[in-house]
Amino acid sequence: MRHAPARRSLALLGILLPLTLAVAGCQSGSAVGSHGGVTVTGSTNLTDQQIATATQTWGARYDKDPKDRVAILNFAAALRLNGQADQAVAVMRKGVLAHPKDQEIAAAYGKALAANGEFENALRVIRNAQSAERPDWKLLSAEGAILDQMGQTADARALYEKARLIAPDEPSILNNLALSHLLSGDLPPAEQLLRQASASPKANSRIRQNLALVIGLQGRFQEAEQVASAELDPAQAAANVAYLKGMMAQANTWSDIKAADKKKTS
Repeated sequence: MRHAPARRSLALLGILLPLTLAVAGCQSGSAVGSHGGVTVTGSTNLTDQQIATATQTWGARYDKDPKDRVAILNFAAALRLNGQADQAVAVMRKGVLAHPKDQEIAAAYGKALAANGEFENALRVIRNAQSAERPDWKLLSAEGAILDQMGQTADARALYEKARLIAPDEPSILNNLALSHLLSGDLPPAEQLLRQASASPKANSRIRQNLALVIGLQGRFQEAEQVASAELDPAQAAANVAYLKGMMAQANTWSDIKAADKKKTS
């Protein structure tokens, strides 16, 4: 399937965001903390009920000790998944004050700010936490992801490459770089990077779901469904691919309408 350059970016953005959200809440999370609660950080496989439960559980632990870094990270992540972005930012702001030299806390605070649309503040937090003499690849990758959301693609990819020099085979960096290509409509390099990331034993479900998305966006729906089925219930994988087909058909319809309008006015 060919993607017309004129509609690439808008069509891909329109397809990517809803499908990612649809995938994110389908499969039961398996990571469990020592306290018995679901670990939220890094998870994309929590149901709405699990998110609500995690928000309550981690919130209770956070209330007992607002300086507990594990509780800070998981409570804020649960709040973001629960649509409470403002509260997640507030939790992470206190977390940074409690752990001023913790780069993971700083990165999470930056992500919370970005999720709340506060891109400039997010960049400031992450850059202030970065060490020039010993740069942290997680902060570099997080900064790149924020710049990608701001449309600064070249700067974002330069940061991903710097991160790769520090952690060459880190799947999360490859995933972010792949999504950068995806949002630019460059599907083959996005697929290549996601295949490389998926082959890593450290790859998570989100990466493999993104691979299924990229394959589907190229019209290889059966292959996309096979990849998705390894992560999701087969019925859910089929539903996601059907949703993708419908979105792509809708994008084609609008493209045809615009083309027809141009002919009328020319």
